[in-house]
Amino acid sequence: MILGQMDKEKQTVSGRVKWFDPSKGFGFVVSDEGGPDILLHANVLRNFGQSSVADGARIEIEVQRTDRGVQATQVLKVEPPEVPDSAPLADFEHIDPEVLAQAVLEPARVKWFDKAKGFGFANVFGKPEDVFIHIEVLRRSGLADLQPGEALAIRVVDGKRGRMAMEVNAWESALSR
Repeated sequence: MILGQMDKEKQTVSGRVKWFDPSKGFGFVVSDEGGPDILLHANVLRNFGQSSVADGARIEIEVQRTDRGVQATQVLKVEPPEVPDSAPLADFEHIDPEVLAQAVLEPARVKWFDKAKGFGFANVFGKPEDVFIHIEVLRRSGLADLQPGEALAIRVVDGKRGRMAMEVNAWESALSR
C-alpha cells in the first residue's frame, strides 16, 4: 500500500531524514517511495531513545495519515547518513585501526554539548575522566545534537586530547546491538 492510499491505519515506511531541528521539536522524512513529507515529532524520536537525528540519515518508521497529513508514530531504526569520502577524522588518524575496532560500547551520560561550538563532553559511568565528543563523530553516528543528561552508549579511545568518543549511540538503540 502506498501512502496516498493509507487511511488511519499504520504503515512501515523507509526513507531519509530531510531535516530535523531539536529546538523546534520536529522535522520531516522523505519516503523512498515518494509522496508527501512525513512529520517526525521530537516525542516520537525520544520514544526511540534519541533527542536528535542527523539530516540525511536513513530511517524506518511507522506512519499514520491524520487530518494534518502523514506523521511518524514510531521510529523503528536509524542509520547514520553516508559519509561521502569515508576519510577518517584527523583525531583518529594516528590511532592503530585494531584499537579502534576493539573499542567497546560504554554507558555514558551527556555532561554538555554545544552544537554551535561543535563539541561537548560526556561521562562514562564509573570513570572520572570526561570524554570529548566532536560534532563530526555525532553526525557520522546519525545524531545532530545532544541534551545534558541524555543517556548514551559510546565507543571511546585515548586520543591526542584525552579520552574521545569515536562513535555515539542512543542508549536504547545500542541495547539491541
